[in-house]
Amino acid sequence: MEFFGNLRKPIFMLWRKFNGDPIDLPIRDAVERAIRRETANGYHLKVCIGTDSQVKGAETEFATVIVFLREGHGGFMFIHNEKTRQKYSIKERMLVEVARSIEIAYELCQLFTEYNVDMEVHADINTNPHFKSNDALKEAMGYILGMGFAFKAKPEAFASSSCANKVVN
Repeated sequence: MEFFGNLRKPIFMLWRKFNGDPIDLPIRDAVERAIRRETANGYHLKVCIGTDSQVKGAETEFATVIVFLREGHGGFMFIHNEKTRQKYSIKERMLVEVARSIEIAYELCQLFTEYNVDMEVHADINTNPHFKSNDALKEAMGYILGMGFAFKAKPEAFASSSCANKVVN
């Protein structure tokens, strides 16, 4: 079970594979199964977690991805989508994206430690100050690093700016 917002109230999140197949296990179990399978097949894994969002009329759609990279052998990802009618400023929306990624990273970080899998949290925030998303860079970086996670922003943040972006667009 994952938690978001109110840490005392569990919310079950529906996840799927990139091909659309639903993941019928709790996400922690699905990730552990994937790690065991891939390492048994001889792959060294790295996991990148990112979230992107897109405003579509009155709705904002968020997509969070868990990207598994097989060193030198491609990768795969698990996806969670959610829509809301909540209105956000650009800075708020960027920080909600980061919070959603951190939520999943926190849920899974013990697994990554146990199985010696490197993990990064990717933020779809531009490092160029000429872009509006840059307003949230310092807070996002502090939030992610403060939680003890490795941090990547654009252009290195492919999990959020490419993978999750593909899901919401």
